[in-house]
Amino acid sequence: MQLSIIILNYNVRYFLELCVLSVQSAIQNLDAEIIVIDNNSKDDSCAMMKQRFPDVKLIENKENTGFPKGNNIGVSQAKGEYICILNPDTVVAEDTFEKILN
Repeated sequence: MQLSIIILNYNVRYFLELCVLSVQSAIQNLDAEIIVIDNNSKDDSCAMMKQRFPDVKLIENKENTGFPKGNNIGVSQAKGEYICILNPDTVVAEDTFEKILN
């Protein structure tokens, strides 16, 4: 696997959905994975992820572990040679990761 994209979420369901949609478009031609770590959100973020994005790896923390630990949980599960940590309010262009990897 070439690239792992780690997204840490906490109660930003709407932004997370837009972020994952943009990342999916940007990795269509790459050997990449998306890992979403949820820090015990109360806004149905996990239910949305399971329904809309069943192929995305979802890690559901039972408590809010904070930003560094939450990201480290995702990194520990990543299989990519390269790792990109994205905030859930990020929307990437379709060629973002191809350009970065080149």
